[in-house]
Amino acid sequence: MRLPVLLLAAAAPICAVELHIQFGALERMLTDQVFTQEGRRYVKGDKANKCNFAYLEKPQVQSENGKLRIRAKFSGRSSLNMLGQCVGLGDAFDLVISAAPQYRDGALRLQEVKVASDHKTGYYIRRVCTALESSLARDFRYPLEEEARKMLEAPDREVRKFNVPEIRITGNALVLVVDFELTIK
Repeated sequence: MRLPVLLLAAAAPICAVELHIQFGALERMLTDQVFTQEGRRYVKGDKANKCNFAYLEKPQVQSENGKLRIRAKFSGRSSLNMLGQCVGLGDAFDLVISAAPQYRDGALRLQEVKVASDHKTGYYIRRVCTALESSLARDFRYPLEEEARKMLEAPDREVRKFNVPEIRITGNALVLVVDFELTIK
């Protein structure tokens, strides 16, 4: 009579694991893996180009209405170098990014991205916010499956069927429901 017990065990649902990443840890992960150039994330140009660049720095992660709310400082300039002087537009200001994380193709991505200045307005600021909305939705990618494999796999272990069927935002953490198979050889 062991067969029914085996069938029952085989039919039992496999529980996924909830991974709670507190916002402080998420800020450190962003700083270490996304804001990699002296604590900055260049979204246009680089440190060497003094007249045509844009970067974000000092991310602070919170939650707001079930989404991630990331405060960061923006600095940028869109100008020409004329006789050693930068001529054109530029500014530095605090901004707020609101986005819903999504798991797709092995990575965490951002969707429903909204970017707004925190207390400043103007033509340049509106253009920057609009450009950041589209670039963050298109370009932000955290390789979650790859990172999980690095942590879990070894010569005698293999991760298969990695999936994130649910993502939630709580008052102090990003919660990922992670489902995978771990094969020990």
